[in-house]
Amino acid sequence: MPTKMKGQLAGKTLFITGASRGIGQAIAERAARDGANIVIAAKTATPHPKLPGTIYTAAEAIEKLGGQCLPCVVDIRDEAAVQAAVDETVSKFGGIDILVNNASAINLSGTEGLDMKRYDLMHSINTRGTYLCSKLCIPHLKKSSNPHILNLSPPLLMDAKWFKNHVGYTMAKMGMSMCVLGMAEELKDAGIAVNALWPKTAIYTAAMEMLGGGGEIKKSCRTADICSDSAYAIITKNSRSFTGNFCVDEDILRKEGVTDFTKYACEPGHPLQPDFFLDVEPNDPTFQGDVSQIYNESLKQGVESVDGGQVAGMFELIKGQLNEKIVQTTGAVFQFELSGSESGTWHLDLKSGVGAAGTGASQGAADVVFKMDSKDFIKMFKGELKATSAFMTGKLKIKGDIGKAMKLEKLMGNVKSKM
Repeated sequence: MPTKMKGQLAGKTLFITGASRGIGQAIAERAARDGANIVIAAKTATPHPKLPGTIYTAAEAIEKLGGQCLPCVVDIRDEAAVQAAVDETVSKFGGIDILVNNASAINLSGTEGLDMKRYDLMHSINTRGTYLCSKLCIPHLKKSSNPHILNLSPPLLMDAKWFKNHVGYTMAKMGMSMCVLGMAEELKDAGIAVNALWPKTAIYTAAMEMLGGGGEIKKSCRTADICSDSAYAIITKNSRSFTGNFCVDEDILRKEGVTDFTKYACEPGHPLQPDFFLDVEPNDPTFQGDVSQIYNESLKQGVESVDGGQVAGMFELIKGQLNEKIVQTTGAVFQFELSGSESGTWHLDLKSGVGAAGTGASQGAADVVFKMDSKDFIKMFKGELKATSAFMTGKLKIKGDIGKAMKLEKLMGNVKSKM
């Protein structure tokens, strides 16, 4: 980072929601290096069975970096709990200078598949939680010399393609962005900056790993450090002159003079995956890379040599790789409903015995149903099209357990590597 960005948060107090791990913790640690006071407002007080980190382990890491930390057990849906955390913050540190609304919930189900309990969870945390934390911090932010509110939310792009596959989630995230749009203007006279930050690429976190996002998915991601560095750039700007902006991490850092972004890549040189809610230019250099890393020519030849079409050939190859270990680690039944030149229904049972694959619907209920054109399915299997990219662009529709769907992409990478 440029030298002018060092030390500017010394003595400042940051109230960060959802900072026990991931992007929130990365932002906290970046501020801690300046000697800032950090409040971790999150629910994780005891270790999660699959996710590392609690508010206390995060606090320990922050203090080792030179910051002071106040870990608070807070469910941001609970007004009384948020108010208590705000009051404790002011009592301990004397005020609040920066609020980072990072806490968020995600469920990418379509309208029919999203139950109202999960809908309410997303809206209660994403939109209502952001609004509530902002509301309760504003009286203290008004007393700061350079107050900021930063929401981890996307640009307000009202394009149907970002809504059609997961209306509930998109509404919840756009609600956070609407808070930026309205509060930036509302609080302008008070000198409180309100901005949004969104990553240009997929960011690899412990939560993604838990959902099966290893292998090819991780290679296509950047680390949370790019978000923490760009957040730092935003919250150290003059709050009276920089407000109402919907920032993208790479773009804001380029304006700060950063030119080398390879340090943020999980695997430098590997093609990167665009994040949701951003329109990517065809020749954007960020997403150019050596696609041969994910393209297996021998697999291509093997698929085309099987009678019955390329889809049938792919399932024959899959069947030859199935075993009890794959079934035990996956534990799911997948169904593929393909349209186009090789239309039909196929199944992949990775829940019982040594597994099974073939034509027709699965005998039992499928955990995940994939719908896509057969040409795109072929490209995806060969490595010419990533499943995550197909999903984000609407070429792939998923109904069911998203976590298990991500496991399939990991499995496909493992299968290809053995051929």
